[in-house]
Amino acid sequence: MSHTKEFKLEGVIPATLLAFDKNFQINEKTSRKHIKECALTDGISAITVNGHSSEIHACSFEEQKRILSFSLEEVGDFIPLINGVYADGSIEAAKIAKMSDLTGASALLCFPPQSMAMGGHLRPEMALEHFKRIADATDLPLICFNYPSAGNLTYPFDTLLKLFETVPTIKAIKDWSNDPMIHEKHIKTFQNLSNPVNVLTTHSSWLMSSLVMGAKGLLSGAGSVIASLQVELFNAVKAKNLESAQKINDQIFPLAQAFYSPPFLDMHNRMKEVLVLTGKMEEAIVRPPLMKLSSEEINKLKKAIELSKI
Repeated sequence: MSHTKEFKLEGVIPATLLAFDKNFQINEKTSRKHIKECALTDGISAITVNGHSSEIHACSFEEQKRILSFSLEEVGDFIPLINGVYADGSIEAAKIAKMSDLTGASALLCFPPQSMAMGGHLRPEMALEHFKRIADATDLPLICFNYPSAGNLTYPFDTLLKLFETVPTIKAIKDWSNDPMIHEKHIKTFQNLSNPVNVLTTHSSWLMSSLVMGAKGLLSGAGSVIASLQVELFNAVKAKNLESAQKINDQIFPLAQAFYSPPFLDMHNRMKEVLVLTGKMEEAIVRPPLMKLSSEEINKLKKAIELSKI
């Protein structure tokens, strides 16, 4: 069972990767090792499994349950686990939420259904219905994953306020608005509501700027590689130690530039390769349609590692 169901959704929360074998089956031994290494990072608040970084789009319900189960076996005694709820349909999302609760997750990261991609932002009642069904299936604290404000999968500001009012178990937002002005508005508004909703930034390509705005935490796939640097940066910003924060940020910069360069969808592919290059994973295998990186790109990652001194 999980460490606790009562914990604050704040601080540094790495989202873990998932290892596969040559037949694209889950490599449980390597995945467990990676999850444990992330969970043992000093200063983190929790870890996330079944997120973007673990290729949740390519994992079945049964695999997601297995991933959560072995993650809890590995680290559930000493750190809270957040489980992703990724489904195109709200009924399936509620099923995943219930399974996560029964299995022992401490909180849920709720992705927007891809079925809303053709204009869901214009139908706020769709978001409300989706979250209501999840909340009806579990009392666990929920994290609303908000996608870039420029796209059709986003929840507009007014929709988010209505969501928080209607579904009080939403305790945090994983903010990927990708717009600094909107991001700052979220931080200033949501964290000061009568029922506060913490902003967990996932703007890892400009993390220091985001944290300086006052985000209460971060939830990021890059934490699968540089969790300790994220903790150092978060603490330096919290302590208002600008010189120290800039120094740590300079170390993060080369890797952030490498991870989040186009095509953006390869970010976690690149993170796996960095774990291989630093001796923490034996091989970097991704499930199709994701593809192995070119040797040219792997060389760029080698240079980023040298510059970051990780």
